[in-house]
Amino acid sequence: METYRLASRNVFEVLGDFTPAVEKASIDEAYLDVSGLGKLIGPPEVIGNEIRTRIRDATGLTASVGIGPNRLIAKLGSEACKPDGLLVVPPSQVLEFLAPMPVSNLRGLGKQTLKRIDRLGIRTVEELRATPIETLRRHLGEKTAESFHRQARGIASDKIITDRRRKSISKERTFEADIRDHDRLHEVLRELAAGVARTGRRENLAGTVVTLKVRFAGFETYTRQHKLAIATDDERIMLATAWSLFNRSNLPNRPVRLIGVGISNWDQRDDVQADLFEAGNRRAQDRKILDTIDTVTEKFGKPMLGIGLSRKK
Repeated sequence: METYRLASRNVFEVLGDFTPAVEKASIDEAYLDVSGLGKLIGPPEVIGNEIRTRIRDATGLTASVGIGPNRLIAKLGSEACKPDGLLVVPPSQVLEFLAPMPVSNLRGLGKQTLKRIDRLGIRTVEELRATPIETLRRHLGEKTAESFHRQARGIASDKIITDRRRKSISKERTFEADIRDHDRLHEVLRELAAGVARTGRRENLAGTVVTLKVRFAGFETYTRQHKLAIATDDERIMLATAWSLFNRSNLPNRPVRLIGVGISNWDQRDDVQADLFEAGNRRAQDRKILDTIDTVTEKFGKPMLGIGLSRKK
């Protein structure tokens, strides 16, 4: 994993040579504002190929580059030309570019929302675009409907935020039917905590505040927080803390509609120490395990390994 981080730093150094307007989205993804490079380098195709060449020369790595009028189109363009490709989508071709894509390509589309869209018989972005906004609002809710209505038309932000640092990392799961089974809730919370921890490690973030979110029928929502003595990016600590909050926070004894976990209040990852599971050289051993899990996940694009933790009430 350390080799991966070193390569990432080298890539971002290359990007910074092109423009100071670089927004780091993850360890291997960034948004750049190249609107002022036309006179210096050339048209978008030339800029994109120059970036790819410089990254390959500096690191030996390939890079996929998508160029478009906003963040959404640039992101989808880079995904469409993987691996090691370049795709430029001019404003005049945005609707044509989006039309045949599956709806699942759009940003922020969770499993439950995708199921609702699927029930409407909507499979492609073109079909989503043709669906009246009132229909989407009835089935998805106003905020979600408007978000995907805009995306289907290629409307998105073109702002690059160079100094943005996320305030928190969180993941949540909404159930189709309310869940009372604590074993099932614990398993879902474990998966969510693993996802939060992987994101934190990828972005070199460790936090001291663990947040539990629980929603019941009727959108009755509760959040509970616990401040750790020492910052963590370890899913086991996040899970143990969140599960303790679930069982000891006087929450209503009712079936759960949504459950989520988050981490915030950052400290530097290099200064992280463990307080629940480690003694002596245990920290170094656990770090190797976590980095191995992250490496495998990055390679295969989905969690293939995980760390178990028993459920205690």
